[in-house]
Amino acid sequence: MTTTTATADEIVLDHGSGAQLSHELISLIVETLGDVYVGEMEDSATLSIQGTRIAMTTDSFVVDPAFFGNGDIGKIAVCGTVNDLAVVGARPLYLTLGMIIETGLPVDRLVRVLTSIRETAREAGVLIVCGDTKVVRRGEADQIYLNTAGVGVFERDPLRMSDVRPGDRVILSGPIGNHTVHLLSIREGLGFEQRVLSDCAPLNGMLDRLLDGVPRGAVRSVRDVTRGGLAAVLHEYAGVTGHAIRVDKETLPIQHETLMATEMLGIDPIHSANEGCVCVFADPAAEREVLAALRSHPYGEHAVVVGEVTDRPGAMVLMREPDGRESQLDELQGAELPRLC
Repeated sequence: MTTTTATADEIVLDHGSGAQLSHELISLIVETLGDVYVGEMEDSATLSIQGTRIAMTTDSFVVDPAFFGNGDIGKIAVCGTVNDLAVVGARPLYLTLGMIIETGLPVDRLVRVLTSIRETAREAGVLIVCGDTKVVRRGEADQIYLNTAGVGVFERDPLRMSDVRPGDRVILSGPIGNHTVHLLSIREGLGFEQRVLSDCAPLNGMLDRLLDGVPRGAVRSVRDVTRGGLAAVLHEYAGVTGHAIRVDKETLPIQHETLMATEMLGIDPIHSANEGCVCVFADPAAEREVLAALRSHPYGEHAVVVGEVTDRPGAMVLMREPDGRESQLDELQGAELPRLC
């Protein structure tokens, strides 16, 4: 695999990784926008319009390959936007759809994308309310790129990263690394794509069941585990809370074939992108209830506790080995693999 390196005066592919270089790029954007930017670095913004609280988010999708074993760029676009709204506690309602289509894309492939968008939107209970289409010359868009924006409403208190505190449990809703391995297997012809499927799914139904099924405040915060993988999520929360987060290596949910593929490729599932997995930070007193609520839904049936927020000061992530030894888990500077979403 080819890699890229960063310089101080140009953008490189790793700036889109979701890891350290992505954070540096986002910081540059925020600083340059100045007082016209009012976001809080959550997956969705929380806004108030005439007394009604709404959530709003936007995302662009350049996944390679655009068509894969159990999904395509259309499914990812709806799931990614719906999930960004759901993890802050909002009920997703409306999406926009922007398409950049390359000359030469077969019409049946466009129909496949639109069909995926329709079926995934139906499952998530959202409507496409407006859109835009642009056609560019061959070679300028790698078949098709999508952009979506999403709007949802709050029927409960918003979930915030700042509410996480020492002692909170770190819970994953399902296995990690499958989406990365599935796409990479297709790209590189590794032969794992039939045994390791993408986990791409709209998770708002699962999160509604979770939030409705546990006491208020039991779930402190939720984040979908996408670019940069679980490691990026944990580093972000450690930075916000100012406390070290510890994960137990032997509890990480990793499918056997996924582990085989990542070991072969020299990558780590904890840094790998997912499209149907969330990381839940929960009150330790409600651990069993949170797990039960997640496991009662098909998308959360493999939910497991993988760690906790410690009372140790410092924005760091610690990995505990089965023998009890701990080591610091560094955040990647760039992407292990580009264009997974």
